Amino acid sequence: MVNFHASKKIDAPVSKVWNILSDVDRETEFWHGTKSIRNIKRTDNIIEREVTIAFRNSKCKEIVTLEPEKKITTNITEGPIRGEKIVVLHPESDGKSIVDVEWNIKVPGIMGLFSGMVKKHILEGTEAALERISKAV
Repeated sequence: MVNFHASKKIDAPVSKVWNILSDVDRETEFWHGTKSIRNIKRTDNIIEREVTIAFRNSKCKEIVTLEPEKKITTNITEGPIRGEKIVVLHPESDGKSIVDVEWNIKVPGIMGLFSGMVKKHILEGTEAALERISKAV
């Protein structure tokens, strides 16, 4: 299992940051490791989808759960990586927000040998995504 965390303070209230984060169909704009998204089913705050990622244009199946203005949990159920990405939004007393991103993933099969490289790549991508989200807000 590969676990890591990234965080960014954003100069905007939770409601504005949530508007960007919760529009998960826009992930390709911010998370450049995500190449395309095809929603399969949406029920209230749960979205089942197929995502094409940058790694060899591989496909992943995901279940995304939105908890308004608090958290987005993405369970990656199929693909070259499996596990979860949890994005948590925290309000600050000064009207700013903190976005925490936690990854808990497995790299199955022979690719597991490259877990360290995968972690480094996804962590760098996460930090860049948080910067793009901050600028968009």
